[in-house]
Amino acid sequence: MSKEVRASHILVENEQHATQIKREMEKDEGTFEEMAKEHSDCPSSKKGGDLGFFGRGKMAKPFEKKAFSMDVDEISEPVETQFGWHLIKKTDER
Repeated sequence: MSKEVRASHILVENEQHATQIKREMEKDEGTFEEMAKEHSDCPSSKKGGDLGFFGRGKMAKPFEKKAFSMDVDEISEPVETQFGWHLIKKTDER
């Protein structure tokens, strides 16, 4: 079986908003999951941004490339796709 990663994300309309959310997390003003519930425009926000496990070819290319290159528990810088700007947290891999 090929490698899969599990990731959560926060989806917002612009890079500035994504950068602001990341800054707030770095200052311990909320967990990734709390920020996803509060700010994310994706239905996954109800689950703290959790997207579950996915393999290659299932997500937008820039999102997938970043998620597969990260370490577990790492939070990305803002990543742009056709859906908007994402902060990605890799939570597991198998």
